[in-house]
Amino acid sequence: MSFVNEKLEEFNEYIKFRKVAIIGLGVSNLPLLDYMYEKKARVTVLDERNIEAIPKQVMDKITNYGFEFILGKNCLEKLKGFDIIFRSPSCLPTRPELQQEENRGAIVTTEIEMLMKMCPCKIIGVTGSDGKTTTTSLIYSILQNAGYHTYLGGNIGTPLFTKLPEMKPEDIVVLELSSFQLMGMEVSPDISVITNITPNHLNIHKDYEEYIEAKKNIFKYQNEKGILVLNYDNEITKSCANQANGKVIFFSHKEKLDNGFIVDGRVIKECEDKIRKHILNGEEAILRGEHNLENIATAISATKTLVDMEQAIEAIKEFKPVEHRIEFVREINDVKWYNDSASSSPTRTLSGLKAFDEKIVLIAGGYDKNLDYEPLAKTVVEKAKAVLLIGQTAGKIFDAVKQELENQNKNLDIYVCESLEQTVTLARKVAEPGNVVLFSPASASFDMFKDFADRGNQFKKLVNEI
Repeated sequence: MSFVNEKLEEFNEYIKFRKVAIIGLGVSNLPLLDYMYEKKARVTVLDERNIEAIPKQVMDKITNYGFEFILGKNCLEKLKGFDIIFRSPSCLPTRPELQQEENRGAIVTTEIEMLMKMCPCKIIGVTGSDGKTTTTSLIYSILQNAGYHTYLGGNIGTPLFTKLPEMKPEDIVVLELSSFQLMGMEVSPDISVITNITPNHLNIHKDYEEYIEAKKNIFKYQNEKGILVLNYDNEITKSCANQANGKVIFFSHKEKLDNGFIVDGRVIKECEDKIRKHILNGEEAILRGEHNLENIATAISATKTLVDMEQAIEAIKEFKPVEHRIEFVREINDVKWYNDSASSSPTRTLSGLKAFDEKIVLIAGGYDKNLDYEPLAKTVVEKAKAVLLIGQTAGKIFDAVKQELENQNKNLDIYVCESLEQTVTLARKVAEPGNVVLFSPASASFDMFKDFADRGNQFKKLVNEI
């Protein structure tokens, strides 16, 4: 007898002829257009962009389906009288217009939350300020190598809501979850992972506390069968263990845990009742950097109950860096060029710098998320041969590094450039044989680029044209 997802069938029946609002025509919501049309929902699309900024094929689809649309900066003022509202992750649930509709009786949700509520199989969710994409991808690779039929989604991969009809109870869904996706969430994965929590996205969240509380939703609704994987070295994530409803598995780079997984030098070990067993030497993995050893330990922790350890290690040894994350581009005259465009915060760039023993020509700077660059400065002074800065945060990074140089009575060449092209040209002149040129912005991309992928691709294009 074939499997029937009763929750999904009930939802499909519910939305028929209901008034549905879809806020934001981003990646996560676009598949909803086809789905809602097929299920005969009465859809209104809202987007703060003007019609000229929305791709023509998207507008053609909306028109052909007969959907109503409200566009422009003040579009949410007309958000009234809906049965269910799908918000985009960037449209936070704290918006007054959403709260008013919810108080009136509307269901305010997201594509990812509805997926999780109706998913018939086990879900592994990963969040954190750093390392979540690599960790999520590692988990996915480990499960695939072990023979599971696995879906990858959330903040990476493809939106999975419309894949619900094909999911079976024996499958596994692996999700990368951002604070924006988790905010307001009322369901948690079966296995939840928090890689770390450090200040991020403070230009959007009300404050750091709001950001932390959003992250905690990844485990808040677990039951006693839930598994929560936490970073023992991060005070915030460590303290989450006190609020866990199920089993907690710790990983650590600094402590010799009695139970859990540790990174001991370059070796990953499994700890059970104070007995520590060597399971992987870091030199056997393609991924480089101490932070990636932590990511590996995290992925092993998350899959421990599902996959034989030998199968997990086999997958890890073959795993290659995710694009835009300390991605090797090319070598020119004994200088290696790396694209680390996904490093959009100081802590991520800090990890990137620590991944190399060579002297580094660092290219950094970008959109300002109201983050502190002082903690980055000491490592920059220690590891960098030169620093090339662009974008809104160039001045903040310059000031932080300059202050650290004065504190240490050292000198370092720092250049402020007008464009990415200029930094690549200058880096080629500054770098000497044996150096690494690392493009690791420590900032978001939105001042000069569409997103971090666009930024990384432009960097790679410039380097490959040398």
